[in-house]
Amino acid sequence: MNGLLTAVRSEIFVALRTFASKFIVFAPALLVLLQILIVKITETGQQARDNLLGNSNFDDAIASNAYGYYVDGLSTGLTMLGLLLVAQAAYSFSYERDIGSLRHLLIRRISRTSLITAKLIHLHILAVLSLLLLVLVSYGLSGLFWQFAPVVEDGFELISEAEILQEIRLGLLLAIYPIPAAIAFGLLISVSAQSATQAITTALGITLAIDIFKGLLGDFSHYIYASFQPSLIDQSYLQDVSRLVRGYSDVLIDERVQQLNTWVPLPALLIFLALIIVIVQRRKI
Repeated sequence: MNGLLTAVRSEIFVALRTFASKFIVFAPALLVLLQILIVKITETGQQARDNLLGNSNFDDAIASNAYGYYVDGLSTGLTMLGLLLVAQAAYSFSYERDIGSLRHLLIRRISRTSLITAKLIHLHILAVLSLLLLVLVSYGLSGLFWQFAPVVEDGFELISEAEILQEIRLGLLLAIYPIPAAIAFGLLISVSAQSATQAITTALGITLAIDIFKGLLGDFSHYIYASFQPSLIDQSYLQDVSRLVRGYSDVLIDERVQQLNTWVPLPALLIFLALIIVIVQRRKI
């Protein structure tokens, strides 16, 4: 236990003094800030043109509902956060092995398992902090520029605020489930690669390849944890929530897929952790 505490303190000490950790915490929220500002500027310009031309191509009540923009912000931020965490996880162990700092920790009687556990704790702390900031920024800016309200069309309430909030909570929860597995995958590449550069390029390359080809896998993609993460080619439930909170009625909800979203990331996480422990115990540092 003392070895683990020492390793955790070392991770926190380094995190407080490096740019990478701060970037992971703040970058997703800053990206969402930029996205919402661009959307608002573009929307304001479009409304001005429509008013001059006397056109009205959308329902103002639906278009000005903040919940849709809030979910869009969460989706964008989580997409970036997932990539950043994979990259940082791939970089962490491999870089410290390259420069020899891991040997100093091992000399202090810190076990290899404690080193891995400390890195997982550190990366999960960064993920939680980044996620909290992302939610606050996305919610705050959406409420600042638009209005949170139920979806109403022609005087008929399509979806209430209580239902909207329930769907957002579910979508956010399902989007968070794969994050620990993504972190463990990055760390698995980190302990397996020959160098930090190789680890980062391999981890990001495989992650993006899965994202590109998951559409070709059909139902088999539902057994891959990464399919449930918000991504560049998004198939996560949070993407469906973005349409639901805007009042679209053509969204099909498959409860079986939601169950797989809940259960698939856990076995993937355990498999990655087992492989990490086996490799790091046998690998020369």
